[in-house]
Amino acid sequence: MHQLDQILSEVAGYFPSADLPLVRRAYQFAAQAHDGQTRKSGDPYVTHPLAVAQIIAELKLDVASVCAGLLHDCVEDTSATIEQLSELFGKEVAFLVEGVTKLGKLPYSTREEQQAENFRKMLLAMARDIRVILVKLCDRLDNMRSLNHLPPEKQERIAAETMQIYAPLANRLGIQWVKVELEDLSFKYTNPGEYEQLAHDVSKSRAERLEYIHSVEKLIQKEMIDNGVPCEVMGRAKHLWSIYQKMKRTQRPFEEIHDAIGFRVITDSQMHCYQALGVAHQTWTPIPGRFKDYIALPKPNLYQSLHTAVIGPRGERIEVQIRTSEMNLVAEHGIAAHWKYKEGSISSQAIGPDDKKFAWLRQLIESQKELRDPTEFLESVKVDLFGDEVYVFTPGGDVKALPKGSCPIDFAYSVHSSIGDHCSGARVNGMIVPLRYQLRNGDTIEIITSPNQKPNKDWLKLVKTARARTKVRWLLRQEQRDKAVLLGTDLLDKALRKHNTTLTRAEKQLKSAAQELKCMTVDELIIQIGYGKITTQQVLEKALPELAKKSDEPAVKAESMLKTLLRKVTRRTSSSGIKVAGEEDILVRFAKCCSPLPGDPVVGFITRGRGVTVHRRDCDKGLDLDPERRIDVEWDGNGTTQHEVAIQVLCSDKPGLLAHISQSFSDQGVNISQAHCRATEDGRAVNTFHASVKDLDQLKQVIRSLSRIKGVYSVDRVSADLG
Repeated sequence: MHQLDQILSEVAGYFPSADLPLVRRAYQFAAQAHDGQTRKSGDPYVTHPLAVAQIIAELKLDVASVCAGLLHDCVEDTSATIEQLSELFGKEVAFLVEGVTKLGKLPYSTREEQQAENFRKMLLAMARDIRVILVKLCDRLDNMRSLNHLPPEKQERIAAETMQIYAPLANRLGIQWVKVELEDLSFKYTNPGEYEQLAHDVSKSRAERLEYIHSVEKLIQKEMIDNGVPCEVMGRAKHLWSIYQKMKRTQRPFEEIHDAIGFRVITDSQMHCYQALGVAHQTWTPIPGRFKDYIALPKPNLYQSLHTAVIGPRGERIEVQIRTSEMNLVAEHGIAAHWKYKEGSISSQAIGPDDKKFAWLRQLIESQKELRDPTEFLESVKVDLFGDEVYVFTPGGDVKALPKGSCPIDFAYSVHSSIGDHCSGARVNGMIVPLRYQLRNGDTIEIITSPNQKPNKDWLKLVKTARARTKVRWLLRQEQRDKAVLLGTDLLDKALRKHNTTLTRAEKQLKSAAQELKCMTVDELIIQIGYGKITTQQVLEKALPELAKKSDEPAVKAESMLKTLLRKVTRRTSSSGIKVAGEEDILVRFAKCCSPLPGDPVVGFITRGRGVTVHRRDCDKGLDLDPERRIDVEWDGNGTTQHEVAIQVLCSDKPGLLAHISQSFSDQGVNISQAHCRATEDGRAVNTFHASVKDLDQLKQVIRSLSRIKGVYSVDRVSADLG
């Protein structure tokens, strides 16, 4: 009960008129519902809802959110129902619990599909009440804190999902401390070797770093006060994931990362923020290109601050963030910092059409309406949530925030779909630029359109935003679909004419055949024939069974069922290790763009006359293909094939290191079939190795082994095409 008392005390501290007895009743209900259940750690299960409610209280959320935290697993893991929660704790609490509850009782063909639909459900619930995702974030944070009790494969899967979705969501909501902790915990399980090494390196220099932080804090404070800027100064080391990203980005080892320390100057007014910036630049040399003004141009989550980097004391590079105390509250607690507690309730969380805080969420909801395919939807969510942003202007002076790396096509689609569809060129700051031009902060963009222009495949290599990618894919697929209709109609018409009938005369039988072959309409049946997923022989057997049996036509016999179309000429045990729709003797080829390995989540696409091409589920080129051609594939565990994979190793250019790297491959029993090594001007080397491995586990062992070699900065699996 001690933890419950802590929660009640914390809630009462920021919300004096809170209904604390309701919180206590919610705890008692959860404790009773989860009675006898334990976590993987062996602790009573109720410790998890308590921990979630504690994090919710730290975010200073309302009573309904705290109750939802205590009850969030009751519907999924116990006999409790939403109706029961609504009756006992009110509709508001029941709605939040329902929004967080997974769609565990519905059948899904893949884990990715289930993940996507769970997230889609949460997204829609967020649109009605943002607290749904806040409760879910707190749930995920506590699960990540106790991830060490799960098997390694589950640890890696959950950590990857957290890094891809939940950490970026925390960032979008502006809750920096949750984002930072989720990233570091995910890093620990997705890259255990690199995490351990970096944690060791950081701990070695901890005492020296703390001494430096304290001395610089005092120095900055003195300079600010002497120049009339009242402030509080706080120094901190960057978190591990941030340092690791910097190491990869700059291709430098930890010892050469000199700006791993940041300082925060908290003052009382916006005017003093800019004055403090002047003092910092007057006292220390600013580093060109590192100044950002998020006060004049706030981030989409309303984050405001001045960012700069200077050559500080002892010649060390330091980052300085300058903001007011109100801005700091928003930076730490995000959206919750805008909520006002009054008259015993919290202001409405519904998302209004003019609420700038949630413009990004409205875009996500638009995406989910347009994307029926779960895998593609999840990929679009990741694109919109991840990465830095650039701020550009329309000719009228309006600001638009787009993902870093966006091109004029992304900007065109952000204005209107029809402008994107007919975008033929662009003027940036008055000058004509190519469509591949990457937008920069402060650019003013004017789109040139042409009625004859339409999207092409090359646009998919240029665009960054989910909106633009979705629109371009849809138009390209529409073209493919139109071709499939023409081909399917032609094939079916020829097959029917050989039996002295036509599409029109056999309409009734074709409708019946379509239903038996799991097609909604005859039009869909024709499309499936055009794509090669259904053959005319299958249709004849369903629509005109008597005639199909009597048929001796060589042409009809030649066009066999899908399995025969894809099957190898001689039946034998599959060496590819892939089952297609449960069959093992199907002609399979692996896509070179992503080089899938046994253990990777995979998906197949039918290609007429070439069998099934297998892609990794997260492959961009695979996602660009039409979902109509998709077919379920899975690893059968019996494959004997060695798979080629490309591994890029960034390291220092010093004698003997390449021999160490080669030996590491040999120690793991992996053969190098090809290597491309080149030195760069800054004393580094970029090495791309093509190696043969049996599965994903062996690849991970190789990557971990290479990462531990002194002088190696980063190890990445890359596209075999790039290699």
